[in-house]
Amino acid sequence: MKFTDGYWLIRLEFDMNYATEVYQVKADDKRLTILAATRHVRGNKGAALNMPTLEVELSTPMEGVLCVQVTHFKGALPNRPVFEMNRAQIPADISQEGDTWRIQSGALAAQIDASAGWQVDFLADGKPLTTSGYHGMAHALNKETGRTYLSDSLMLDVGEWVYGLGEYFTPYLKNGQTVDIWNADGGTASEQAYKTVPFYMTNRGYGVLVDDTADVSFEIGSEKVERVQFSVPGETLRYYLIYGPHPKQVLARYTALTGRPALPPAWSFGLWLSTSFTTEYDEETVNHFIDGMAARDIPLSVFHFDCHWMRGLHWTDFVWDPATFPDPEGMLTRYHDKGIKICVWINPYIAQAGDLFDEGLKKGYFIKKTDGSVWQSDLWQAGMAIVDFTNPDACAWYAGHLKRLLNQGVDCFKTDFGERIPVKGVTYHDGSEPLRMHNYYSYLYNKLVFDTIKEVRGEGEAVLFARSATAGGQRFPAHWGGDCSATYVSMAETLRGGLSLAHCGFGFWSHDISGFEQTAPADVYKRWSAFGLLSSHSRLHGSSSYRVPWLFDEESVDVLRHFTRLKCRLMPYLFAAAVEAHEQGIPMLRPMMMEFPEDLTAQMLDRQYMLGENLLVAPVFTKSGEVEYYLPDGAWVNLLDNRVVTGAGWHREQHGFMSLPLMARPNAVIPMGSIDSRPDYDYLDGLTLHAFSIEDGKSVTVRIPDLSGQTSAVFELSRAGDTLHVKTDSAKPFEVVLHNMEGVSVHIAD
Repeated sequence: MKFTDGYWLIRLEFDMNYATEVYQVKADDKRLTILAATRHVRGNKGAALNMPTLEVELSTPMEGVLCVQVTHFKGALPNRPVFEMNRAQIPADISQEGDTWRIQSGALAAQIDASAGWQVDFLADGKPLTTSGYHGMAHALNKETGRTYLSDSLMLDVGEWVYGLGEYFTPYLKNGQTVDIWNADGGTASEQAYKTVPFYMTNRGYGVLVDDTADVSFEIGSEKVERVQFSVPGETLRYYLIYGPHPKQVLARYTALTGRPALPPAWSFGLWLSTSFTTEYDEETVNHFIDGMAARDIPLSVFHFDCHWMRGLHWTDFVWDPATFPDPEGMLTRYHDKGIKICVWINPYIAQAGDLFDEGLKKGYFIKKTDGSVWQSDLWQAGMAIVDFTNPDACAWYAGHLKRLLNQGVDCFKTDFGERIPVKGVTYHDGSEPLRMHNYYSYLYNKLVFDTIKEVRGEGEAVLFARSATAGGQRFPAHWGGDCSATYVSMAETLRGGLSLAHCGFGFWSHDISGFEQTAPADVYKRWSAFGLLSSHSRLHGSSSYRVPWLFDEESVDVLRHFTRLKCRLMPYLFAAAVEAHEQGIPMLRPMMMEFPEDLTAQMLDRQYMLGENLLVAPVFTKSGEVEYYLPDGAWVNLLDNRVVTGAGWHREQHGFMSLPLMARPNAVIPMGSIDSRPDYDYLDGLTLHAFSIEDGKSVTVRIPDLSGQTSAVFELSRAGDTLHVKTDSAKPFEVVLHNMEGVSVHIAD
């Protein structure tokens, strides 16, 4: 939200009261508290009359993290709901030297000079990191609406780039943008986002989380070009400054606060096939698709039933359409006998014509208007109401229907929607503020569904295909990028959204291969298949047409088969990266700057990514196969054809549909399995360790997980001269293949 008219003037509708100087300082073993005057009062006691103040409290939640809380009126009602977070505090390390106060948390510190004008300096290892300074921290009153806001702004340095804030499809670098944290069903071609997160990080080695579920507004060098400003409605602003300095350390600390992703089951990393959205289908149609994939040797792991598994105008009542699916239990058993897991589409909206509406109405399970009536809409489903997930009885009711489907044989759910949540004239069972429930609703929705699957299926078997999310939503994987179009432009904007979301700790992310809207030409389908199968999760889905490859052309069959089987063989590597996402909060799909933060070019790249730590993927966004990509320094090797390409610098190549730049990092060891027909198998059986450009004196440790995510074997590889030494605790036979290591022999220790 913009408060100023240029640098000097305030917009006419606002009264602004800025923190101007320190009036009083208090300290204890938990916090440093500063009372900030909003005008100069030093030496003039009478000036303190008729003046607002801001109480600024600094505390230390964990090492390397500082919490800043700014309060105008303490008597205001507390914000509800609040994020589920680790809100523990560690003892504060507070010191004073003259008029200068400092609070320290590991290498991160905040420093305030009580004798000068208002300024909070944040330091890392004793060096300046960022600053809240002149006309930064403020209380604002909108004189026209009566609404109040609190804001702060942090300085941006020369060359400082800002990333994150959710799954935005706008430019990857957020500098110059206004971003309002407001979930919306806007598609990938708009400035709106399905997943908004009030967290950003910069290439200076820190991140900022604004701890508020409301419509936090960010001005990222867009109001004051040298600052990131953030504002929230109400009388309290709380934010966390999180230091790394490495981007992965920032994410590790951020996810320690907000939660780390659960580990999805290994079977979910295989290929998913959908009925698509508006198509007609029955069991015969589904069998045709499943059997057609098998006949063409394309491994299929999950089949997804989209909306029309239920009757029209009945979404969502969890009832199989009896006209097309008269025997759902038997049908699901037959699919399981073929080795296929089943996903079905749901949403939190209950159509008036559906079987559940009257019961939910009678028992008070829906979001209500302030007059006590049920909030309803004809947008999407006729007369639909929305389940109130702040009501424990409504949660149990909704979960009960999910359990019935799980007991029938459904394995997981696509949790669609959750963005169009009303805020005007509505009330919640627990009294939560409607404004702050708008984004947070997605968290409650996905948490309930995820926890229900986990309860029925057991630990390690829960997985979603979720569209909406906010901070903390990364706990309930996986997520997909929403409604994209069947073009190369939309394919690129989809990747930008995934990169931005990765900066917010979402470890598992997918997208609709070949686009949701329209039907792609065969070339887009083939290029997107490679991109989709080199993502954490891979799904063929669309709107008005089926997405099986033989409907595009025969080469599409070959391309889909090739990359599906490649992904299965890569599972020892990919599932290890999944375990890292689960344990440390580092996503599988990683922006280049996350692995190469010191590389100035890598900081700006938005058309390529790292898949795990050691594989670089550059999707091809052209029909001709021309692609430009950037390599950091070193000798990189294309995993597909063993070709060596040396960085640092840009490279221009042309690739057929069976290829793309899939580059193994120098000094990397990529474990690959012997099974290419499924993603869930014993990764030690027939294991091959591919060693790429290992330099003399380098050592590499490779951990192979089992299907529960536990380490089943460890391999240690170290090069000494012309010998690569290999040690392991595995009793199973394995092979070592060397790439770009001419003249080097392998010695396996007894």
